[in-house]
Amino acid sequence: QVQLVESGGGLVQPGGSLRLSCVASGFSFSSYPMAWYRQAPGKERERVATIGAPGGAFYADFVQGRFTISRDNTLNTVYLQMNNLKPEDTAVYYCNARRVPSFEPWGQGTQVTVSS
Repeated sequence: QVQLVESGGGLVQPGGSLRLSCVASGFSFSSYPMAWYRQAPGKERERVATIGAPGGAFYADFVQGRFTISRDNTLNTVYLQMNNLKPEDTAVYYCNARRVPSFEPWGQGTQVTVSS
């Protein structure tokens, strides 16, 4: 069974940094592109960043230059380094394979709150 466990969120001031982690199991992690998504209250879930199976990253325009996605296939883990955080980055962050359909169930996510 697929399991996705996100962690690393928290409360941070504008301009601060956080590093999110997502440990995946139940599928061949190294074979799939992975992505981070986020969902703010009252909004649709949106994709933030994607990393290919061998590497190669792509970012949404609204995080370009501030966020970095990486992966460790030996640990079945994908990371999201978030710098220069803004209040509009406040959301629950999720990871999943970049596939259609996404793996189910989604993890519980990790809450990121950017506020002074």
